[in-house]
Amino acid sequence: MLKRLPALLLAAALSASSFLWSQVAQNTVNFWSKLPNDELAQRISDEMTDAELLSQTFMFGWAGAEPPELLYQWVERGLGSVKVFGWNTDDIYLVAKSISGLQKQAAEGRFQIPLFVATDQEGGWIRHVKGDTSITPGNMAIGAGGYPVDSWKTAYYISREIKALGINMNFAPTVDLFTDHDSSIIGTRSFGDDPDKTGVLGAAFVSGSEAAGVLSTAKHFPGHGDTSLDSHGKLPVINIDFDTFKNRELTPYLYLIKEKVPAIMSGHLSFPLIETSGAPASLSYYFLTDLLRNQLGYQGLIITDDMMMVGATVYAGTMSNSFKMALEAGNDIILSSTTAKLNEALWYKNLELMTLDGSFRDRVKDAARRVIKAKLDYFKSGNAAPLYPDADAIDSHIPDREGEKFFLEQACRSVTVEKQGSLPLTADKAGRVLLMGSLTSFFKAGHQRYPGAGEFHYTYETGPNETQWVLDNLPSVAPGYDTIIICVSSENHVKIAEYFKGSGKRVVILCNMTPTLTERLQWADSILLGYSWRCDYSLKAMLGAVNGEFVPQGTKPYN
Repeated sequence: MLKRLPALLLAAALSASSFLWSQVAQNTVNFWSKLPNDELAQRISDEMTDAELLSQTFMFGWAGAEPPELLYQWVERGLGSVKVFGWNTDDIYLVAKSISGLQKQAAEGRFQIPLFVATDQEGGWIRHVKGDTSITPGNMAIGAGGYPVDSWKTAYYISREIKALGINMNFAPTVDLFTDHDSSIIGTRSFGDDPDKTGVLGAAFVSGSEAAGVLSTAKHFPGHGDTSLDSHGKLPVINIDFDTFKNRELTPYLYLIKEKVPAIMSGHLSFPLIETSGAPASLSYYFLTDLLRNQLGYQGLIITDDMMMVGATVYAGTMSNSFKMALEAGNDIILSSTTAKLNEALWYKNLELMTLDGSFRDRVKDAARRVIKAKLDYFKSGNAAPLYPDADAIDSHIPDREGEKFFLEQACRSVTVEKQGSLPLTADKAGRVLLMGSLTSFFKAGHQRYPGAGEFHYTYETGPNETQWVLDNLPSVAPGYDTIIICVSSENHVKIAEYFKGSGKRVVILCNMTPTLTERLQWADSILLGYSWRCDYSLKAMLGAVNGEFVPQGTKPYN
């Protein structure tokens, strides 16, 4: 009997163990369990390992045409989100295929949690998903028109296109104010310099995105508008006092928080008169937790700007420390434009810290729970982007046919007359016309209005050597023309236009980028502002205005 006792104890232990494991199996939940979203998010985060919690807070991008095996390994580990950058997105069918593959990998995880798939499709200048997606007039054009419905519809049609590819989160709208006119990074991405107007237009953009079924992300909190520096290269320092900050930078965010914007991107921006440590807002507990969460009452996700940008790492010192500081500050998703190796310090150091520091683990768990709750609210809403997009159906969604008609109408509403001159200028008044620009659509639309017009082509991003070549060849081309219609979108284009100063010719400037480019061109007969980079709709609208087909009503959206 004594010899049988250990065996009986072992059997009892095995029986108890089986019972416990069966109980665990019964209690285990996954993303699709039928529980209230709040309860399910808490249950999942409670059951997660430290590695699963930390993974859920990361968002990685990839550089090649297709995601590397390394990214799939991260998804297998429990990666929460991926980012589609603009490096290899001309093949939108491959983009859809890649997203589908990553989501299938995520579905095999223990909790079957889908990925957030984000991109930057702001409209206008910033358009990371290319191919046949719409090139739209953009934010400053919306600001010039001044109609919130134009912001709503812009977001709606942009979102419908990227949604067809399986992209469910858009890093837009940009609500940075056009305060520093020398800014090389904001410019026409801004709605203008009026905080309240920006808030209204930004809130309309959020609403339009939601209607189409894509999560919007307002950026760059708390405001990138009052600096000419680009945080990709260094940490911008904005020396304003709190009263200015409160009444200017924060105002748009008050509108967006009221609109329940689902996500806000924290910027790598230093405000030393407000946060005396000099920490960028993206790594600042004061800006993200004290101010944004506690004082302004924001409940949505907070996502960092790309942590590969110098503006983040220069302050933190190392990548692993910048990830740690970003989480501690209050960010819920940490964005990296590159896929980290599986054993990098940003992973193992922060994972180790979770076992050593209970408060850090609590913060990571809170961030993961927020992410999971946001995913539950979105993917179970009935209006989410497809997890496995159908590449064969893309042509019926991109470009958006309804959107094409709208964007031309919106471009017409935004065209602004900076200098009237001889306008309108019909073919019988213009004499011999020379069209100067880059885009085929410009020359086609020009010939429709001015049959027999001459053409002079230069590239859109004209370098110094090409600029000189243009200037060297104009003397042999220009004398035979009475009217010069020239597209200006860069400083080198301004230099080309200045060739005609004092020439006695009628010069019509079509400025389709930052309006400050026209400051040296006030000698021209007429100047129209279109605000948009490479946008066929804006060029067609400006040519229509030159020809007298409508009276432009746009207003320059800054002083």
